[in-house]
Amino acid sequence: MTTDPLVVEHAAARRQGLSVGLATGIYGVSFGALGIAAGLDLWQTVALSLLLFTGGSQFAFIGIISAGGNPVTAVVTSTLLGIRNGLYGLQLARVLRLTGWRRAAAAHLTIDESTAVALAQQDPAVQRTGFWAGGLGVFTFWNLSTLVGAVVGNAIGDPRVWGLDAAAAAAFVGLIWPRLRDRTGRVTAALAAAIALIAFGPTPAGVPVLLAALAAVVVGLISSAPSRARDLEQPEGDLL
Repeated sequence: MTTDPLVVEHAAARRQGLSVGLATGIYGVSFGALGIAAGLDLWQTVALSLLLFTGGSQFAFIGIISAGGNPVTAVVTSTLLGIRNGLYGLQLARVLRLTGWRRAAAAHLTIDESTAVALAQQDPAVQRTGFWAGGLGVFTFWNLSTLVGAVVGNAIGDPRVWGLDAAAAAAFVGLIWPRLRDRTGRVTAALAAAIALIAFGPTPAGVPVLLAALAAVVVGLISSAPSRARDLEQPEGDLL
């Protein structure tokens, strides 16, 4: 048995990635079943997991479609939810240092789980191991589970009977929960919830989610106001 600390850290990162991949992948069964229930066929459901590959966006898309919402609204909503992956990419680019097709592959695997596993490590090389282990682990199990869920979707009947309709809500809660630890996150979530509730009745399915995104803009502007005021108060020529 090796005692090299770095080798041990790489092995631990791979185990973490595999564990996260297996745990997250189970939810793919729910997505597969919900995709079929929303009116998509087997290949459309599988393609969504293969090509879109970001759980929250996928659940949002089929949720709006199944509710009779406009497909354009469904695409816009799912895209907005996926923007966070681009922000993760900005942080991970300094760690991964990739070019060409490897950069494109890494971009596709940049999700909450792969980012979390990578940034949980200390050494940059181990961070890269964690990223690939987490990303490939989730990708493999998520897509296999989606296929299983889509195949047995008709056999299990109405997903609501099994509570699978709650999967979308659970996915969103899981995404925002870590952000509720600070005051800014809690205020943003409360404002977004209020906007969505007000818009729920008079607007088409999916639109309340788009309007709720304005909460982040409002809170961001309010939060940055004091710092801008301090900058304006700073005397010109004061370099100290």
